[in-house]
Amino acid sequence: MKQFMVSRLVIWIQVILFFGFADSERPESVKIGAVFTFDSVIGRVAKAAMEMAVSDVNSDPTVLNGTKLNLIMKDGMCNPFLGSTGAFQVLEQGVIAIIGPQSSAMAHSISQIADAVHVPLISYAATDPTLSSLQFPLFFRTVQSDSEQMSAMADLIDFNGWKEVIVVYLDDDYGRNGISSLSDELENRRLKIAHKLALSIQFDLNEITKLLNQSKAFSPRVFVVHVNPDPRLRIFSIARKLQMMTSDYVWLVTDWLAATLHSFLPANQKALSIVEGVVGLRQHIPDSNKRRDYISRWKKMQKEGIANTSLNSYGFFAYDTIWTVAHSIDKFLKVYKNITFSLHDNNMVAHTEGIGIQLEKLKVFAAGSDFVDILLKSNFSGVSGQIRFSSDRNIISSGYDVININRMKINKVGYWSNHSGFSVVPPEILAKKEHRRVSVDQKLANITWPGGKTERPRGWVIADNAKPLRIGVPKRASFVEFVTELQDSHQIQGYCIDIFVKALEFIPYEIPFVFKPVGNGKSNPNYDGLVKKIDENVYDAVVGDIAIVTNRTKIVDFSQPFASSSLVVVAPINRSKSNAWVFLKPFSPDMWCIIIASFFMIGVVIWILEHRVNDEFRGPPKRQIVTMFMFSLSTLFKTNNNTVSSLSKMVLIVWLFLLMVITASYTASLTSILTVEQLSSPITGIDSLIASNWPIGYQVGSFAYSYLTDNLYVSSSRLVSLGSPEEYAVALRNGPSGGGVAAIVDELPYVELFLSKETDFGIIGQPFARSSWGFAFQRDSPLALDMSTAILKLAESGELQKIHEKWFCKMGCPGERKSDPKPDQLHLISFWGLYLSCSVISVIALVLFMLRMISQYVGFKQRQKDSAASSSEPSDSHCSRVVVNFFNFIDKKEDAIKKMFTQCDNNPHNPNSEL
Repeated sequence: MKQFMVSRLVIWIQVILFFGFADSERPESVKIGAVFTFDSVIGRVAKAAMEMAVSDVNSDPTVLNGTKLNLIMKDGMCNPFLGSTGAFQVLEQGVIAIIGPQSSAMAHSISQIADAVHVPLISYAATDPTLSSLQFPLFFRTVQSDSEQMSAMADLIDFNGWKEVIVVYLDDDYGRNGISSLSDELENRRLKIAHKLALSIQFDLNEITKLLNQSKAFSPRVFVVHVNPDPRLRIFSIARKLQMMTSDYVWLVTDWLAATLHSFLPANQKALSIVEGVVGLRQHIPDSNKRRDYISRWKKMQKEGIANTSLNSYGFFAYDTIWTVAHSIDKFLKVYKNITFSLHDNNMVAHTEGIGIQLEKLKVFAAGSDFVDILLKSNFSGVSGQIRFSSDRNIISSGYDVININRMKINKVGYWSNHSGFSVVPPEILAKKEHRRVSVDQKLANITWPGGKTERPRGWVIADNAKPLRIGVPKRASFVEFVTELQDSHQIQGYCIDIFVKALEFIPYEIPFVFKPVGNGKSNPNYDGLVKKIDENVYDAVVGDIAIVTNRTKIVDFSQPFASSSLVVVAPINRSKSNAWVFLKPFSPDMWCIIIASFFMIGVVIWILEHRVNDEFRGPPKRQIVTMFMFSLSTLFKTNNNTVSSLSKMVLIVWLFLLMVITASYTASLTSILTVEQLSSPITGIDSLIASNWPIGYQVGSFAYSYLTDNLYVSSSRLVSLGSPEEYAVALRNGPSGGGVAAIVDELPYVELFLSKETDFGIIGQPFARSSWGFAFQRDSPLALDMSTAILKLAESGELQKIHEKWFCKMGCPGERKSDPKPDQLHLISFWGLYLSCSVISVIALVLFMLRMISQYVGFKQRQKDSAASSSEPSDSHCSRVVVNFFNFIDKKEDAIKKMFTQCDNNPHNPNSEL
């Protein structure tokens, strides 16, 4: 550290001394170097792009202010040694920046040289993520790092639901570090690289054939190819010959393929037939006027023979790289006016005499660190988009295009960005809308996969030479209907086995398997230990009544549940006598009150209607009250009465209908209540069971014991382990006083099977500790997902219910027999319509009766007035007298009223004709 500070001080002293004698005018020219492979897919387009950019910079008066930009290019020829030699050669000529290289391996070596002389290295093609480490503080890149690209690739794999992939890559810095980044990204998504197929840098057809033939023995069928641009498309040519471009395969590629295909001249477009169905990434370049103008100029250069290749994305980045350096040089010269170099400090670099290279004689860019700071703050609009660098000197990502090769065309099916994920809308538009990544919004257009199919491939098969799956099954000693091994035939059968075998029919590929019974058949095996054997690679899967619980999900993957396994309480259903007041339970208190009130109301209405015409409703008040009440009760037994008036009959019909409905409802409700009263249990649920001091039974092997002790804090001394259904029945019948148990806590499927054979017991209260059964597989096994899909199809097709009925309904499906201490009662709200109808009819009858009485009374009084006028007798019109007379008139019998009318007509002077 001390030597470093001293060297920096010496450099600044040299700069100050130089500025003291140097001319303050800007230099006539500035040199920058470029080291890359001329004869390559990227190099050919980069060379033309950089030459165009230098020409544009030198012809633009707003940049460099008359200082000419000179570009010195050296051919690295895909060789790190030759690339390093080229870097020495351009540094000897006094360049202040090196552009390139396109090779990540070459960038590692040249970065060390550039760092020593404080000259930044700006690459438009080296994507190795490790180049952004602190080890290379002067390395910049205008192309997106593979760390960003591998994040997009991992999202693409996850988006399509694939769990394992095979990678084909170059075994160099570019390939290894890119795949390492992909592995990290996949691991973050609980995905993985199942196999790695490494290729040498100069791979040939024999090497490719050997590796791809080797991959046929693997189950994954999703390939990720990460190599250098290859105009011959050798990997896909061999894959096509090996029948590996069919619908069983998925081929995903990084942006090397897009660069290769875009560099093809129109005459070579037929080569796209080799990569039909391939899906890849291409660095996204936002649309702009500058981009369109640049493309137009490039096509013109092609026609004029200046450019001998088609334009790919690296042509955009190379062009913008020259402009990035030019803008930074312009800003640097505005501050420092000139560019100075100094001899290397011998204390910083070891002597290199004897090896032919004298690194210590190279000149150091005196203000290199300041130039790097200016470069880091670059911010302008280029042909590839906005040019800005992050703190790790990487270009800020603009995302990727997702491309699909179909019908010899490159089809864009969507976009990806770290900000918004997958979409069919360009990332720059979503960024303006402040759109955030949401999983349900992820979308791509339709993709045509290898083989011409649009249905997404499974990406995983059982390999031809794969060993059969080792499937562990519990050899149960109790509840053998779920799964067990028959002693005579050693056949594995049961409810769980039937579901598993039927689900295999819904998986679109053959799965060889062999059942491995676990247990001695005398006691149920430990299920936690059985599941643990999957993690220990003893079994590939376990099929049986395996509850999906937290500690098991940490070591295995479960399929979609195929049965509910909530814990329930089973207890005896006591057939006891009903209590003395059970007959009152069908109706609620308000219902009983309204019924009683209705009897009195109907009695009053009938009395009013019948008092004038029916002798039974006349006489002393006591007799009339008794008659009125008894008549309303008698309607329960009399459906026809010819002695009553028509209005009374109308009311009675409605009243009788109401009584019939109430009586029928009462009878049905009472029958149900008497049944419940006969089938009752002192236990109402798990709470009352825990609160009691009774012993509780549970099944050995289920998770009932651990749940009761760990979650409900039940004393283990109260828990009694039980085995087969016979022990269940005996223990429950004996009860706590007879050495048995008061209730049993077990999983619902076991209880359903037990109750299908026993009618003296039932489920008490509600289920608790809700869980499910599923098939267990090794972690990240694609079979777990495929089996889940198959189970859902079983449920949708009704096959799952048929299998359930086959095993649980041999004696008729028992359902859930539950005791209900609070039977449903009938309330007033259920009959308010009938009561309202009855009330309306009664009111109508009373109104008609009163209108008739008022009419008779008015007529009678009119005749009286006529008689009084002829006899000159005064009439009494006092209000109270009128009311009294009216009620006296109503109280008289109908025959008496008629007689009064007759007398009034025949003898108007008879005083007896008055009321």
